[in-house]
Amino acid sequence: MTYASGGGSNLQCIVIGNMNNDTNVDIVLANYGTNNVGVLYGYGNGNFEDPMMLSTGSNSRPTSIAIDDFNGDSVVDIAVVNYGTKQIGMMLGYGNGTFTNQTSEGISFNSRPLVVASGDFNNDKRSEIAITYDGRDNVDIFATSKRGSFVKQTRYSVGSSPRSVAVGDFNNDTRLDIVVANYDSKDVSVLLGYGNGSFGERTRYSVGYVPSSVAVGDFNNDTHLDIVVANSLSNNVSVLLGHGNGSFAEQTRYSVGSDPYFVAVGDFNNDSRLDIVVANYGSNNVSVLLGYGNGSFAEETRYSVGYVPYSVAVDDFNNDTRLDIIVANSRGNIVSVLLGYGNGSFAEQIRYLVGSDPYFVAVGDFNNDTRLDIVVANYRSDDVSVLLGYGNGSFAEQTRYLVGSSPYSLAVGDFNNDTRLDIVVTNYDSNDVSILLGYGNGSFAEQTRYLVGSSPSSVAVDNRTWSLLEIT
Repeated sequence: MTYASGGGSNLQCIVIGNMNNDTNVDIVLANYGTNNVGVLYGYGNGNFEDPMMLSTGSNSRPTSIAIDDFNGDSVVDIAVVNYGTKQIGMMLGYGNGTFTNQTSEGISFNSRPLVVASGDFNNDKRSEIAITYDGRDNVDIFATSKRGSFVKQTRYSVGSSPRSVAVGDFNNDTRLDIVVANYDSKDVSVLLGYGNGSFGERTRYSVGYVPSSVAVGDFNNDTHLDIVVANSLSNNVSVLLGHGNGSFAEQTRYSVGSDPYFVAVGDFNNDSRLDIVVANYGSNNVSVLLGYGNGSFAEETRYSVGYVPYSVAVDDFNNDTRLDIIVANSRGNIVSVLLGYGNGSFAEQIRYLVGSDPYFVAVGDFNNDTRLDIVVANYRSDDVSVLLGYGNGSFAEQTRYLVGSSPYSLAVGDFNNDTRLDIVVTNYDSNDVSILLGYGNGSFAEQTRYLVGSSPSSVAVDNRTWSLLEIT
């Protein structure tokens, strides 16, 4: 079954949430090409109604959506970024699945807005929004009034081409702060939050060349958050230790492999000290750097994986309380599992055949046996591979399920409220999304596809929403 978002819709963003208070998950789409927002109401069984279209205006070109309670009435509303008219649109919800006509509330921009995110930055029980722009190196924060209108806040400059963002409390005041990795300016920007929806001016810290990923953790056990950055063209990671007042020491660099693309943290040797793992896109390996607990790290130990590792995740796959590593090798038709010994070292990779060009990997318990399983999106073979775990670190041979053309990303969640994990997949070349409902025994129903627009490339699932963004 296919649900069209409109001819020539060129969908730019999709989120899910309960839009009509019926406990069923619904879908909201931003249709760039047809200048509207589509709402698909869910039946609670994995199927959806045809979309209800809400106009965003002539040549508005909506690119991003956030859903939240923007006027404090406990009803979900829709905020939409209109790239063409350089405005924010607001559609207030009535709680029954209908919405007010879009209002722009006079908020206009000099540059074209691209992405919107929401959160309660000022602790007023109403969500605010953050906006980034096409070709601009800044972020805007907008507060909301009780009637759902926006009040423009201070514009916050960051560095050039912000690529990755993480949040944490960097000055121990219980207020969220922001750190941004700036791809072209070779630095990170830290913006401290005041807890009232505003942030201090950025402080920039130099890192390596082309920072592509940022993560945070307490690397020296002083209860202050620190920062680690993967520098994709200088073949190292930068560690910046936090002073606990929102400032950071100068970077210390640690060599890793070629083209480090993704960084994650975990305690790999059970010493209560955080360690680092990096996926090295260019050298076909991962680097593990064990932490001494004082903010410094041992030299890397490299572990071979497949060809062009694209993403990495950590979890305990053999129920021994020791963290293991799984890597999606984007050009090798395999995923690599490296079991941890609990002393910071790992066994040689165990390779599992999947489909052609696996781009993305996720984990979940698909057969309710308390053992972690694997699902992989195979870009070239137009399918996903499910590998059921035995709970000892090994996995059964793949079972493949057809999806759309060029599956690029996936996520897992319970989409029909039956307590069984399902799979959602973005299909880049067929411009749709596939949903595979789980039976709870490790097998899945045939896909249901939803036509969404042009080249969907990313999906994420959370308690309230999953998001889909086109990447160019």
